[in-house]
Amino acid sequence: MIVGIGRYCGGVEVDAAQSALIRASGTLTADAVSLVSAMHARASHDPSDFLWMALASPTAKELAALAAVFEIPALWIADSLNPRQRAKAEFSPDGRSALIVFKIVSYDEPTSSIETGQIALLVGPAHVITVRLGPVGALSRVRSAVTADTELLARGPLAAVHGIADAIVDDYLMASDEISTDIDDIEGHVFSPLVTDDSESIYQLKRENLELRRAVAPLVTLAHGLVDGSLRGIPADLHPYFRDVGDHLLRAHDTIETSDTLLMAILAVSNSRQGLQQNTDMRKIAAYAAMLGVPTAIAGIYGMNFEHMPELKQVWGYPVVLGIMAVSLLLMFRAFKRSGWL
Repeated sequence: MIVGIGRYCGGVEVDAAQSALIRASGTLTADAVSLVSAMHARASHDPSDFLWMALASPTAKELAALAAVFEIPALWIADSLNPRQRAKAEFSPDGRSALIVFKIVSYDEPTSSIETGQIALLVGPAHVITVRLGPVGALSRVRSAVTADTELLARGPLAAVHGIADAIVDDYLMASDEISTDIDDIEGHVFSPLVTDDSESIYQLKRENLELRRAVAPLVTLAHGLVDGSLRGIPADLHPYFRDVGDHLLRAHDTIETSDTLLMAILAVSNSRQGLQQNTDMRKIAAYAAMLGVPTAIAGIYGMNFEHMPELKQVWGYPVVLGIMAVSLLLMFRAFKRSGWL
């Protein structure tokens, strides 16, 4: 499905009529592919002139038709259509074309969960094709923001790549910050005076952090290349823009790693506090059981109805036995209290 297309030259959209016809078709029919091919041919003569297409869940047949127009390797097409593809960046031998796969994340605050999607960027000297899989990660807002900055857009297809990458990485940062906030809440709950079982909440949050980690961790090498400027193919005037994206990506990765370590520590503390609370409860139960054992034993002896028990005939027998029980209980209570069992 075609969700967006436009040809831009010098930061301004051209061939708007042809773009409208292609969008109206909705899918890459033979006529639409023919129009795309003509637009791409015209866009191949100026570095600032490029074609930007956005596809949502396209078929293999549609992408194969585009591959013939833009000379995209078959393996890149297959990776773009694989929803389980690992996030990565691959470059052609001459460095003029690239495949960049991002995992898109969307943080749902009410449920503290992360929804994931995937978007692949097929980049060439005169084209940027985005292939989105799943409902998450619509780029209409990003496209509007990028096309509004005509000065940046005039720098060619990498300007569109930067706008897309910057928006995706900003979502990584937002999600990692939200998870950090949730960790602070759980941490306060774990260390509250009331000991409760928080292991399920901690585990769920750890799973969400793991989803985010799977999206960010494979891109760390790429981020280092963006920060130190060693990644070839990026013009000098765009280095500051991509360096900023790389820096944000590394910051998100550091936050994710810190959150993972902190969650492990909180889970260990939570389990330790539960174990300590259980030990405390068991000691209290054992202490009270021991205290009740003394009067129970005395009552058991006098409940056996022996005939020759002299104290049963004495007036003082009953109060003395009760007194012995009371004194025993007080002494045991004092001993358990001093030892910390009660």
